[in-house]
Amino acid sequence: MTPQEIADRSTAAMWDGDEATRWFGIELSKVGPGCASTTLTVQDHHLNGHKICHGGVIFALADTAFAFACNSYNQLAVAQHNTISFVAPGKRGEILTATATETSTAGRSGIYDVTVTGENGRVIAEFRGVSRAIPGQHFEEIEVPS
Repeated sequence: MTPQEIADRSTAAMWDGDEATRWFGIELSKVGPGCASTTLTVQDHHLNGHKICHGGVIFALADTAFAFACNSYNQLAVAQHNTISFVAPGKRGEILTATATETSTAGRSGIYDVTVTGENGRVIAEFRGVSRAIPGQHFEEIEVPS
């Protein structure tokens, strides 16, 4: 299998059980080895008391891109820790995009940077996630004899 095929199959396996992502209204727009992008249209139920997108919703959007990026190798991975810096508010009706990129891996750990942007590329937040591989795979890889 190619690295992209592995990423696609890993994504399909994760997506099937990911009720939280669908509940938030997050959509997966791209996945590849070590990278992923997610989108969300800010709706009324995403707004906080200031009538801007709740920080927890923005975190969930970034965390979802991070999760699909670090799980793209058919190795189960979970968050070890994450940080986020909010730069600008997300507005009602705005489409937010979170783009995750792997910056390094070593042993069982990986570091991923996620930029959340609004319309016109305006930076909403910067997120860094550290992953930890755990035992297991998303699907069984069968070796084909040569």
